[in-house]
Amino acid sequence: MKKIAVISDIHSNLCAFDAVLEDIHRRNVDAIYCLGDVIGYGPQPIECFNKAMKYCEVIIKGNHEEGVIDGPFGVTTIAREAMLWTKKIMRPSFCSSLRKRRAWEYLQNLPISHTEDKLLFIHGCPQDPMEYLMERDTEDIFGEIPQKIREAFELVEQICFIGHTHFPGIITEGSEWFSIQNFDYEWEVDPHQKIVCNVGSVGQPRDRDCRACYATYDGKKIAYHRIPYDIKVTQQKIEVLPALNNYLAERLEYGK
Repeated sequence: MKKIAVISDIHSNLCAFDAVLEDIHRRNVDAIYCLGDVIGYGPQPIECFNKAMKYCEVIIKGNHEEGVIDGPFGVTTIAREAMLWTKKIMRPSFCSSLRKRRAWEYLQNLPISHTEDKLLFIHGCPQDPMEYLMERDTEDIFGEIPQKIREAFELVEQICFIGHTHFPGIITEGSEWFSIQNFDYEWEVDPHQKIVCNVGSVGQPRDRDCRACYATYDGKKIAYHRIPYDIKVTQQKIEVLPALNNYLAERLEYGK
């Protein structure tokens, strides 16, 4: 099997994206699959989306792509403002370049999932691409496997790769949650065990680790990678844009 890098939730953070791409290049990866939210929140959506189109073999639609195309419904005020600003600068006008028009068309036609062999790639839950699948969803006070987990694994043949929550970790079919620290960043894949693998976030980690996060998979193991980048560069770019709330800059420093 080819070795793939699985990335997600870049969120218009070009500095983090460049650092991850540089690290991926050193690992002799055959392909890069992106699980969505290339855009949103950050200051450089056009640059990030163009780079994703260039380097990613697969790009899945995330909720921020959906919000930019269809409208920002059911999101926070900060997210809504970021989506509207992103749409304003990405949507082509009558006199826009062909490159910008093609990027917009590509954005409009992103798939909601990708399947390959026994692998499923999707932004959020297997049963709902824009729904969160969290650690708390694995818990049940009666000691049973929660319905949400059961329904998710009914759609998983072996491994489902997701993002969306910005929290990296593994969920087993038995409704166990393992953070990447629990298994020292490397998970040995059992072909007889179904898992959901959250690859974390490139551009806006929320697990109290400010470093960019992504995973590689070679058919035998899933390895997580934390990549430092110059956070202040992205913070400064956010702070000069009135449409983006300064909290989006602050949270990068604390990984939350």
